[in-house]
Amino acid sequence: MTFIQKITKLRHPGVLRSFDWPTDLPGFGRYNLIYGWNGSGKTTISKLFRALGMGRKPANCDDVVFSVNGRDIRGVDFEQERFPVRVFNRDFVSDNVFPIIRKDVPPILVLGEDSIQKQNEIENFKEELTNAQNKLEIAQGRERQAEKFFDTYCIDRASAVKDRLRSSGDNPYNNYNKSNFRKRAEKMILDNDADNYRSNDNDRKVLIQKHQAMPKKKIEEIAYRIPALMAYAETVSNFLNRTVVSVTIQSLRSDAPLSSWIYQGLELHQSRDAGRCLFCEQTLPSNRLEQLEAHFNAEYKQFMDVLNAQIEKLQSELNTINTVSLSLPNSAQFYEHLIADYDDARNSLNKKLKATSDFLDLLKQRLEEKKKQVFERHTLDVHVPEIDSTVVECINEIVRRHNTECDDFNTQVAQARKQLEAAYIADNLNKFDRLKNSVAKSQSDIEKASNEVSQFRKQINRLESEIIEHRKPAKELNEDLRKYLGHSELQLAVKDTGYTIARNNAPAEGLSEGEKTAIALLYFLKSLQDRRFDLNKGVVVLDDPVSSLDTNALYLAFGFIQERVQEAKQVFILTHNFAFFRHVKSWFNYIKKDTGLYMLDWKLDGNQRSSTLRQLDSLLENYESEYHYLFTQIYQEAQKENRDLAENYVLPNMARRLLEGFLAFRKPQVSGRGRLWQKLNAVEFDKAKKIRILRFLNVYSHADSVREHEHDPSLLAEASAVLKDLLELMEKEDPKHYQAMVELTEQSKAEA
Repeated sequence: MTFIQKITKLRHPGVLRSFDWPTDLPGFGRYNLIYGWNGSGKTTISKLFRALGMGRKPANCDDVVFSVNGRDIRGVDFEQERFPVRVFNRDFVSDNVFPIIRKDVPPILVLGEDSIQKQNEIENFKEELTNAQNKLEIAQGRERQAEKFFDTYCIDRASAVKDRLRSSGDNPYNNYNKSNFRKRAEKMILDNDADNYRSNDNDRKVLIQKHQAMPKKKIEEIAYRIPALMAYAETVSNFLNRTVVSVTIQSLRSDAPLSSWIYQGLELHQSRDAGRCLFCEQTLPSNRLEQLEAHFNAEYKQFMDVLNAQIEKLQSELNTINTVSLSLPNSAQFYEHLIADYDDARNSLNKKLKATSDFLDLLKQRLEEKKKQVFERHTLDVHVPEIDSTVVECINEIVRRHNTECDDFNTQVAQARKQLEAAYIADNLNKFDRLKNSVAKSQSDIEKASNEVSQFRKQINRLESEIIEHRKPAKELNEDLRKYLGHSELQLAVKDTGYTIARNNAPAEGLSEGEKTAIALLYFLKSLQDRRFDLNKGVVVLDDPVSSLDTNALYLAFGFIQERVQEAKQVFILTHNFAFFRHVKSWFNYIKKDTGLYMLDWKLDGNQRSSTLRQLDSLLENYESEYHYLFTQIYQEAQKENRDLAENYVLPNMARRLLEGFLAFRKPQVSGRGRLWQKLNAVEFDKAKKIRILRFLNVYSHADSVREHEHDPSLLAEASAVLKDLLELMEKEDPKHYQAMVELTEQSKAEA
């Protein structure tokens, strides 16, 4: 069941231009009364409710959010879900009650969109009935033509598949025909999987290569793993950071080439047990060999052996890399559709091998340099490349694919042909489906046209029977009109799909605004009993339903409204008429439970009006007259010494209504045109001040709304002084009344 909690947000070009639901404002209840003067935004709110009920995006609305059944519904989403909301406002009246449908005869005023729609459907069915036989003949001719086009297309496409996939040997596509093509295409449509078979140019090229391929030999996988470069780098770094501790000869320590040369010569002299220098043949000093042996001690020799071993290990890795690079398979060994993938993988591997080789060679160079400077510490300042070790596996994966196809060559070829057939059919499926549907449609049109005559007659009879149903509501509406108006001069007479309004059995002309309001309101209230609207689950909204009614008619209208909407799931009544407001407020106060009393309050922000929704002012809620509220507002505004000019624009209208109410009781005997001035002139008060008050009211107020400020704002700036003059006039004319109103105002202010 629909229940609207609040208008969470509203951005509208009108006065509700920037509205957000106040945090301290209670949400809507079951029965809601919204009071506001004309121009305060009531029409905007009712239009939004109507858009919600009709499932339409609100017009001329930047953004709106309703809280409905505990969730937010945005205006742009109204079209997605329709809520049971019925709205009485000017749009409802113009759309449903008083649209003139013909101009060449006296106006026929139609009630109800549904009946109009049904009559239009009848006229359309009659036209279809007349044209049914022509449609049948046309459909038969189209069916013959569609069958011919479809058959020719299937023959042509089957021939294309056959030409592309035929081969020597045992091949089912050598005898491919239109029946094969049509059967496969229809299955693809039934399974709705054509997208699974469509392929790009590259995929299509691979399939063609498989279809045309010749058997090849298997290829061995590559048994090689990329070495752990970081581990090598750490090992070399440790070697570079180590030093040899010995009794060093400084000249050899600082001269690496000389040290290396002498180290080799020492080993030669020791192995030959030479007493003379093998280079110059001079006798060696007695302690020279001992000094050199102390310099090149066992630790030195051991470290040199380790360095040489590591250098040999690096060289071995370099040799392996060179061997792997030279032993990679040739592209021609692979099936053609794998060559591109293999070439990419091989190029990637060669790049990785080159980067690995360069890095290992660099480490080897650093160790060679270390051999010459074993007594010095060095750091390995190099970047270790990140080598993806999966590059070898990528090549092996392609090798395995190749070997798998070698094992199952015939199956792979057959599968490629099936995929090519499916891809070709998928590419041509749209036209196949279109031609097939054209045949089916023409056959359907034949069947439809054959049955149309009897079906249209049934539809016409049904609709005419349904249209007659609005005779009963017409009688009930006439009885409501009689009770409301107190006579039976106005009657609603059934005519075709609507009602004509008659006065004394003749077409009614010159309806008064009160009569129009009565007809529109009673029709709306009767529509709440429509079988398409469940009142117990629906929302009813009435926007100023009693405009142009006198006091007696207003009370009758209230009685009808109270009777017809009290069972609704939720009710909203918006009005600027204080007498009607008072009736509804009393009704809601009697209900007490689950009711909400609100008012639309607005002010001028710069040059623009801006409204907001708030709880009803306590003076309007507690007293049976708007007069108390107006006096309090004027009295409080008159006490302000400083205010922005924009704040003054709302004051003239309030002041005018206060003065009219005051003089209505003080000078009831004065009447006629321009009676406000006549009544004001009858009051004994300073003439200049009376003129200033009257000018202030006439220029800046009009009825229930405020005009745009096209006048000189200098007079408006005197608002405080004029309001004080007005209060002074009231005090002089009726001191006791004035004092009582002041006390009431002060009491209200203290309670607030």
